[in-house]
Amino acid sequence: MGKYKAVFFDRDGTLVRGDPEWTAFRNNCIKEWSGKNLNNSYDYFMEVFNRVMRGNFPFAPYHTVEEELEFFRQWYLYVFDDLGITEKRSERADMLVEKLWYLKKHPYPETVEVLEYFQFKGYKLGVISDSAPSLEMTLLDCGLHKYFTSFTASSLVGAGKPDPIIFNAALEAQGVTAEESLYVDDYRPEAEGARKLGFTSFLLDRQGIEPEDQWTIGNLRELVNFVERNRR
Repeated sequence: MGKYKAVFFDRDGTLVRGDPEWTAFRNNCIKEWSGKNLNNSYDYFMEVFNRVMRGNFPFAPYHTVEEELEFFRQWYLYVFDDLGITEKRSERADMLVEKLWYLKKHPYPETVEVLEYFQFKGYKLGVISDSAPSLEMTLLDCGLHKYFTSFTASSLVGAGKPDPIIFNAALEAQGVTAEESLYVDDYRPEAEGARKLGFTSFLLDRQGIEPEDQWTIGNLRELVNFVERNRR
């Protein structure tokens, strides 16, 4: 195993991707109800997300799955405001939350084989995710939960990446140091935040758009290659 004892992964864009049918269903519903296209950008998602956070709701910030559901119900209601959807608002918000929530994730093609490699070799495996309390449920739903022994969600820790608080919470959960740990994330500030704390941290660039360096990989198999080259 060498000096490394644990491997931590980001969830979205690293271990799993969203469900394209999920996205199409939601977009088609909203287009039918409003006659307008939903802005699917991350910036718009976060703008509405922060609107809910500022709204003085008892479920914001959320700390339980039940509060998470109420949070995203309100998220949809604000989207309806933006798009002028005035009919059956409550019913439609309930339907979108029930059907579309966060449970539909699909592992990337190499995810399972990489997790099985590290599990077989005796590494501790954890997820560090800027995500809601349903983090474990999403991984159970797509068959990955069994590989991990820690699930560190920003909503439960009270801090998101790259804040040291969330990384340190993950290390504490596994009983390891940053120097004993590998980390991989598809977002540069978060990968670099882990590296500053002492992790051997990689930026996952599946599209090949980032500048190449020793800490950039194109898929998770390259993490296995790194470990095999650096075994002592």
